Amino acid sequence: MKKIKLAMIGYGNVGKAFGKMLKTRKQYIAETYDIEPVITAICTRRKGALLDSDGIDTDLLEDRVFDKNVSSMEVIEQADYDVMIELTPINIMTGQPAISHVRSALERKKHVITANKGTIAWAYRELKNLAAENHVIFCHEATVMDGVPVFNLAKETLKACKITEVKGILNATTNYVLDQMEKGVSYEDAIKEGQRRGFVEADPSMDLEGWDAAAKLTALMNVLMDVKITPPDIKRTGISEITKEQLLEAAKHGQKIKLVCHGWLKDGKPVGTVQPQAVNGDDLLASINGTAAAVTVNTDLMGEVSIIEHVYEPEIDQTAYGVLSDLLRILTDAENL
Repeated sequence: MKKIKLAMIGYGNVGKAFGKMLKTRKQYIAETYDIEPVITAICTRRKGALLDSDGIDTDLLEDRVFDKNVSSMEVIEQADYDVMIELTPINIMTGQPAISHVRSALERKKHVITANKGTIAWAYRELKNLAAENHVIFCHEATVMDGVPVFNLAKETLKACKITEVKGILNATTNYVLDQMEKGVSYEDAIKEGQRRGFVEADPSMDLEGWDAAAKLTALMNVLMDVKITPPDIKRTGISEITKEQLLEAAKHGQKIKLVCHGWLKDGKPVGTVQPQAVNGDDLLASINGTAAAVTVNTDLMGEVSIIEHVYEPEIDQTAYGVLSDLLRILTDAENL
């Protein structure tokens, strides 16, 4: 049976969850695609790199010796693999080093999967064109809404449609905090509870100040609307100034305050905003509570199309599935390139 070799750059919670998920679906992949996926390289920031062309058993990593002298770029430029999976933490302000990782792999004519939204928030058009030039596939389904197929929805289901506007709730932390404050919980206590439950970062400022949402909106606009925009171009306001009194006043009028992401074209140029807004109770966004997320795209042929991610307890498995779905897309599409 033919093998497809995978190099994982970054092996945190998502990488570990993907490794486990891949094992549970190896038989499915073999039966469906007649291919055996094999992890041949793992690179971590703390331990260094582990390379094995025969395959790495992710259940036995504690018994393996990593080489701290081998860098991520050395792995990408020299290791034996067919698909590079980029799972390093995002740098919202630059998109690096993930952009360089992806660029180098594409230049080697390797397929790429990334869960790092910085790559498409800062360099989508460049990386998309580079993939096309080298006849390889660049996938990024897990970057915005975990494993929810928002990009594949547009690519596969809304063919021939032109998307002119995107709108949604994209950040779980801010939505959860606003939801809790509406119930009478203080801003500080809502953050602490989210941290205790594990889905709010130790330093949640990038979420609370709207940067994460801005990066996700930028990614959506770049891919779905075929524009060129970066996170600093987004007019951004976080939720730190929202008070319980404002939330209660909105409720009196049948409204909810949400951190709304909105991107559209004005005179042919992309415009994006991330800001708290009062939405009417019958609006779809008013029903997006807790850690759920939603996005609506406005198309010329299908009107408005919405997709909702119902998440009551955020799970890394959903992001890992986004990575797995991209791998299956590569297995499906690679022979047609």
